[in-house]
Amino acid sequence: MQVNEELKKYIDENVLKEYNKNEIGHGINHIHYVIDRSFELIKENNLDVNNDMVYTIAAYHDIGHHIDTKKHEIVSAEIMYNDKNLLKFFSDKELTIIKEAIEDHRASMEGEPRSIYGKIVSSADRNNTVEDCLSRTYTYGKKLNPNATDEELFLRAYDVLSKKFGENGYAKFYFKDKKYEEFLKEIRNLLKDKENYINTQRNYIMKLKKQKKI
Repeated sequence: MQVNEELKKYIDENVLKEYNKNEIGHGINHIHYVIDRSFELIKENNLDVNNDMVYTIAAYHDIGHHIDTKKHEIVSAEIMYNDKNLLKFFSDKELTIIKEAIEDHRASMEGEPRSIYGKIVSSADRNNTVEDCLSRTYTYGKKLNPNATDEELFLRAYDVLSKKFGENGYAKFYFKDKKYEEFLKEIRNLLKDKENYINTQRNYIMKLKKQKKI
């Protein structure tokens, strides 16, 4: 991953700390994951792109999640676009592409992202382990409804994941991605049996609670 050192330093020291305001499922660990996955996809598919733009898109894509969950992609894009420090590194045209890519990253978006950059961050933003799905759907559900019981949260998570990753789910991926293909097989197999899914999530969440990770 070759990224402008000054740009990376600015983002790492001034932007990424904002993710402490988000719930854990959209926190700093998730952002590092999306950054790493973005560059894995670039390498696996030999994509000819601007690495500085990719790094910036991944770094800003969820920054507004704590402000407005439902429209976080729009809020995040505006935060990036209004960051005058980025004018030092990008042209107006490049900043517009970055903004559009952030706006286009949600899996539930109708249609395809407007550029290869949007497709990269959208694909990188997809979970690729069942454990991530189990923990993120639980913590996000808890944020939305703090008074919900665990069993209610497990039922919600099953519904969310079925709609997203089921056989006719809305989550899309745009590149060759062995990790994601293996994950899809695993999560779809788990979702075939609702009772087994709920037992699996219950046991995993209990484990995380004992480890004080959630």
